[in-house]
Parts: sequence; C-alpha cells; structure tokens
Amino acid sequence: MRNRFYLLAVLILALDHLTKWWIRSSFGLHQSFEIIPGYLRIIRVHNTGVAFGLFADFHSAWKPYLLALMAVVAVVVIVIYSARMPSKRIMLQLALAVTMGGILGNFIDRIVHGFVVDFIEFHIHDSFYWPTFNVADSAITVGIALLLLDTVKNPEEQPAPSLPN
Repeated sequence: MRNRFYLLAVLILALDHLTKWWIRSSFGLHQSFEIIPGYLRIIRVHNTGVAFGLFADFHSAWKPYLLALMAVVAVVVIVIYSARMPSKRIMLQLALAVTMGGILGNFIDRIVHGFVVDFIEFHIHDSFYWPTFNVADSAITVGIALLLLDTVKNPEEQPAPSLPN
C-alpha cells in the first residue's frame, strides 16, 4: 500500500480511538443518549465477539487471541495485496486502507481491553435494532463496499490466483 494510503489508515485508527475514548470517559456501560428519538442512540456496549456480535456467546480463554490473530492475518493480506496491485487503482488502494484502519482499531481494543467498544445504535422505535457498531466497523463496511465496487469496475485487472513459491 502506498504511503498516503497508510496515512489514511492511521487517521481512521485515530478517529476510531478518539471516539471510543470519548465514549468510555463519558458513558457508563449500557448508558445511552438518544440523538434522534426513536431512531439513533449513542450507547456504550462491550462487544466480545466480532461483527454484529457474532461469537459473543462463545467463551474460551483463547477467543481474544484467535480474534487478534485473525486481525493480524487480515492486515498482512491487505498489505501484500496492496503491494501487488497497481498504484493507479486508487479506489482499490483506498478500500484497502480504510478496511485496514478499521481492522486495526478493533484489534487494539481487543488487545487492550479484551472487548471492542461499540456505541452507535440505529433503531426504529422498539421494533427494530441494528447491531451496535463503532467508527472501525463503519470503516470496514465502507472499505469492503469500495473493494466490491472496484472489483466490478475493474474485473480484468484482478490478479490470477497463484501458489507461493
């Protein structure tokens, strides 16, 4: 990944941790503040799982280490893939940087706290709740969407699968 895209990943990481710090210092666990009544709330929750709380109920002493290992592998794959792809693929490089920033944000939470701080909750009154998320989750989602868009836009420029030498 080119240097300017590393900077974007670092900026996303910083924004993610700044917002999480604010939430940890301003809200108790499960304390909330309704931004748009009936639709948008800030609420502090601790997610011990992965996206959307998957594996949150799975209890093992190894879980934080396995989730951290998955994040490290993902970042290594992103860096290698970025280096192999042309720098002129701006959308692809942007997608990889944004995704990496989000992965690193949640990775640091898992290492430091043993959980990820989530705090943005969309809901429709009391009938529908989207799983609570954070800036890092948003970055990962945007990054994956950009990656898919780039893949559709540039299908002929995808590298052919190859085995390591």
